[in-house]
Amino acid sequence: MISVNRKTHLVLILGVFILSILSCQTQIKPDSKNKDVSLKILGTVQDGGMPHLGCSKKCCINYYSQGFSKKRVVSLGISNFKFNKHYLIEASPDINYQLKDLLEDNNPSKSLDGIFLTHAHMGHYSGLLNLGRESFNSRSVPLFVMPKMHEFISSNGPWDQLVKLKNVELKNIYNQKEEALEENLSIIPLLVPHRDEYSETVGYKIIGPNKTALFIPDIDKWEKWQTSILDLIKEVDYAFLDGTFYDSEEINHRDIS
Repeated sequence: MISVNRKTHLVLILGVFILSILSCQTQIKPDSKNKDVSLKILGTVQDGGMPHLGCSKKCCINYYSQGFSKKRVVSLGISNFKFNKHYLIEASPDINYQLKDLLEDNNPSKSLDGIFLTHAHMGHYSGLLNLGRESFNSRSVPLFVMPKMHEFISSNGPWDQLVKLKNVELKNIYNQKEEALEENLSIIPLLVPHRDEYSETVGYKIIGPNKTALFIPDIDKWEKWQTSILDLIKEVDYAFLDGTFYDSEEINHRDIS
């Protein structure tokens, strides 16, 4: 689950257990001087989705009764219209809907120019299964991954089959090393402290022609990070931050300690 902070102008809290002010498909456009690059919020919900398994609260019960939820697991889309390029941050369980929202076309082999992963927890990479031959059978979708995530994907099933069958093409990225996508768009991975059972965890700084954004959907405690989040927020125009769990009553059917 994320919250979004626009520097000094706007503070919006988005989440599972509170009313969302922004919809799942909210688009944040660049300033009027340059309309080449835009971001689209494709989801704001924690890994387990909405409705959440085991949740007996009104928020989930209502969605069960409706039979359908428009709340999606956290994901961010980047569109560079100048070069007709589109990127997805996170491969969530809701990737099918999110690709349609981002591309107006759910064919990732044709329209998607890359997926950036943050880490190996279910809400952030399990959507990759939809690229496999059991589902879409995509062709060489670029998958931008950190070193430990590269090793995990390459060495463990069913993920390694995506590589062997060339459903995805692994692209290495590194902590604090800028990845230039086009001349007007780049992205920088930032290592953050989290439960790293299978991979490291990163957030991303997105650098457009006139605006910058920060995306950190998962972090354990801000004080564990050697970087000051307050200072970092001052450097960007938009900040999409982990806003999960304000008190122990939010998920009262399990121990969240």
